[in-house]
Amino acid sequence: MPQEVYGVLSIVMSIVFIALAWWALQSFRFEKIVKHPQGAQAKLLQILLSIVIGYEVSRFFLDYLGWSMTFGNLFS
Repeated sequence: MPQEVYGVLSIVMSIVFIALAWWALQSFRFEKIVKHPQGAQAKLLQILLSIVIGYEVSRFFLDYLGWSMTFGNLFS
């Protein structure tokens, strides 16, 4: 896979998984663990959690893609 394609794929997958993490965290009941769930600090916490979770899931799938591509070269 060309380096440019991999770079674009990495950016797109990171953004998609961050958005999915944000969407999933919307169902989480933050009022159980934070004092002011509608405050700026709680929203910042949601954003940071979304970035961390989305980035890690994206890295997993990109690593898996890289591993599967190198695995194909094993038998050639």
